[in-house]
Amino acid sequence: MAEPVLRVEKITKSFPGVVALTGVDFDLLPGEVHVIIGENGAGKSTLIKLLSGVYSKDGGRFLVDGREVEIGSVHEAQGLGISTIYQEFNLVPELTVAQNIFLGREPLKKGTFGLAVDKALMEKKSGDLLTSLSLEISPQMMVAALSVPQQQMVEVAKALSMESKILIFDEPTATLADKETEALFRIIQALKERKIGIIYISHRLEEIRRIGDRVTVLRDGHYIGTMRIDEAGVNDLIRMMVGRDIKDQFPRHYREPGDVALEIKGISRQGVLRDIHLKIHQGEIVGLAGLVGSGRTELARVIFGVDRPDSGEIRLFGKTEVIDSPMKATDLGLAFLTEDRKVLGLFQALPVKENITIATLDRLFPKGIIFPAKEERVAQDYTKKLRIQTPNLARLVRYLSGGNQQKVVLAKWLATQAKILILDEPTRGIDVGAKQEIHRLIDEMVKEGIPVLMISSELPEILGMSDRIYVMHEGRISGEYRRSEATQEKILRSAMGKE
Repeated sequence: MAEPVLRVEKITKSFPGVVALTGVDFDLLPGEVHVIIGENGAGKSTLIKLLSGVYSKDGGRFLVDGREVEIGSVHEAQGLGISTIYQEFNLVPELTVAQNIFLGREPLKKGTFGLAVDKALMEKKSGDLLTSLSLEISPQMMVAALSVPQQQMVEVAKALSMESKILIFDEPTATLADKETEALFRIIQALKERKIGIIYISHRLEEIRRIGDRVTVLRDGHYIGTMRIDEAGVNDLIRMMVGRDIKDQFPRHYREPGDVALEIKGISRQGVLRDIHLKIHQGEIVGLAGLVGSGRTELARVIFGVDRPDSGEIRLFGKTEVIDSPMKATDLGLAFLTEDRKVLGLFQALPVKENITIATLDRLFPKGIIFPAKEERVAQDYTKKLRIQTPNLARLVRYLSGGNQQKVVLAKWLATQAKILILDEPTRGIDVGAKQEIHRLIDEMVKEGIPVLMISSELPEILGMSDRIYVMHEGRISGEYRRSEATQEKILRSAMGKE
């Protein structure tokens, strides 16, 4: 067996009031994909930032090629051959691909007034790197014109330009469609053949067998264990991640539905929706499935008043309503948990308390005078009800784990006394333990009679949580199934327009 390109030994890291990592060990071999998994809050992000030079460790040691090293800055990490590709890319949209790849390291040549950037050489080197990755991206293109997966590939090319021997991928498929994910996996295979060691952070257990060689599990900042991928069963990994068996991943208590709460009749919007008809009853979860671009989110936006339909009717509890704004939708008792919680669902720079109460201030304080004690009490009630893990209500929401951020969004809408919930990808980007918590909360809401329209790209979630399922294809309803008759095959056929 080859010598590890990286060893992590007994690494510890603490922040005020929080022990983030305790005694973490693992190693990385050349040409290996070593997957790191764990629930949100397990310490994955802290570990990445230590290896990337963003944070400094408190204890333990790092060894690169058998030599103990200190990683005191991002520059030092890059000098050691360690590059990180984060979910949020470190690219400048206003610059070209070549300028981004060599930013701060531009090749120079003698010019009329001294040294100048050798643009031709920079573009040639960038082109060679992109070609080596089988990428059809021009070095002269502006980064702003690239798709998300193309930008990700530019980040890979930038790392290779620094002769990186260790690449860290942080949730690289979180924003990619299936076809784009396959392209990324081909690139990773090519990197493996170059003997580049890859640390791959993911919460998607289904990806692990596809891409990984070994997997290390973290829980609550502790090292739990390392296994070969071919020895790692999904149930074993889940048990290691959460410290308990998850016997029922989808905790549903099925009951007879009540009256129709929401009815969509003939809704159309040019280019995105075509003659949509659906019903949701009280005490019912209706799943909305379909491929990316099928029109699921566009339908949710119309229902919530973000976009206006060209034709059709929306009825709430038997009454036709004109919903021409999100404010009107909220007044009517609708709530919309958006797909992108960080950008559209939360105010990252505000505390937990303000995020919970911000959508309900008019109802709580109709005279416009805010009473802090009452606001605190409301926020505390929902924090307890939804089991939001936060040191206090003054904690900035950006510092919570993904699962707890999602609970804060749910709390915000429940505080409005919502009568109908629209949930767009409610468990995207959160770990299996947090997913079960969100599923439990959804079930409790439905048990109280609140109807739910749940959009999800995860078929097990759609099948496990829904009473009825609508499937969309190219802006229209292509299938409807009761829970008892729905299967993955039927839903996929409808999603592809085969039914």
